[in-house]
Amino acid sequence: MILKGIEELKSFLGTPRNIVIVGHRNPDGDAMGATLGLKHYFDKKGHQATVVVPNEYPDFLHWMPGSETTYRFDWQNTQSQKAILASEIIFLLDFNTLHRVGADMQKNLEKYPNDFVMIDHHQQPDDVKYMFSDVTICSTCQMVYQFIEMNNDLNLIDTAIATCLYAGIMTDTGSFRFRSTTSTTHRIIADLIDKGAQNDIIHNKVYDANSYGRLLLLGQALSNLQIFPEHKTAFITLSEAEKNKFDFQKGDTEGVVNYALSLKGIIFAAIFIEDAEQKIIKISFRSKGDFSVNQFSRNHFDGGGHDNAAGGKFDGDLETTIKYFKSLLPTYTNELNASYDA
Repeated sequence: MILKGIEELKSFLGTPRNIVIVGHRNPDGDAMGATLGLKHYFDKKGHQATVVVPNEYPDFLHWMPGSETTYRFDWQNTQSQKAILASEIIFLLDFNTLHRVGADMQKNLEKYPNDFVMIDHHQQPDDVKYMFSDVTICSTCQMVYQFIEMNNDLNLIDTAIATCLYAGIMTDTGSFRFRSTTSTTHRIIADLIDKGAQNDIIHNKVYDANSYGRLLLLGQALSNLQIFPEHKTAFITLSEAEKNKFDFQKGDTEGVVNYALSLKGIIFAAIFIEDAEQKIIKISFRSKGDFSVNQFSRNHFDGGGHDNAAGGKFDGDLETTIKYFKSLLPTYTNELNASYDA
């Protein structure tokens, strides 16, 4: 765990401040839950807090309290830049390096004259003035809860804050089933329920809001599944044409990679998604046991994340990406076989 400048930060926040809270590009449930939960907390403390995210996030997260006040940097650029310039400090949540916000927003933040605060659980964070970093914690939303606790303000957590933080912890732990879910996580979840988070409603809003197209896209993804039992590996592909066929919307592929990982005997899973707009292949990796997809992605796919969940990208077409990925597997056979008793 890295705690840097926290006491000084507490003193700085002792008087009302103009604060901007930033999440990463393609925000997920943890990013939106953490940024919105922290915004509600700061508002209750008398600060003026604004959430700015780089681009659109999935429809199934738009219900979250405060979502309607969020600025998108790509779409509401003038409002976003105005908020950033007016702020006295910027909180960076759920990402470890500025390039995770995308090139345009990164250039803007690199010119920011004031200080950054990073609250994040990913490996190898950038060095900023104020930092709360812990790779052992399951989600940034749990870290926001603990940040509030550090300030002796758990009594300020209301239904809106509890709802946002619960949603983020739930999504980043795969509904509390990942190894990073600890007894501390469950105690925090219990407190959030006591403070107003309605667990059944939150789950339904996130996981039971599928469009017809999304279910058909899932069917296509599963039909593309390939298995390599000798390497305990499975992967899924989705082309741009397949996405368009089923009216792809942002968030429609969220969690699909876990279907590959759910196969008996599989400990390493991936999904490769063609992204025509960025001209890359977007990749999500998942693993069980000791096999680090964070290191695998850093080594080969310009990515990273956590030991059992990471992302990456490849500058090539889908066929070339898959060929390269398959060529790597024999190198990792021993690690994969020793990783987990599946």
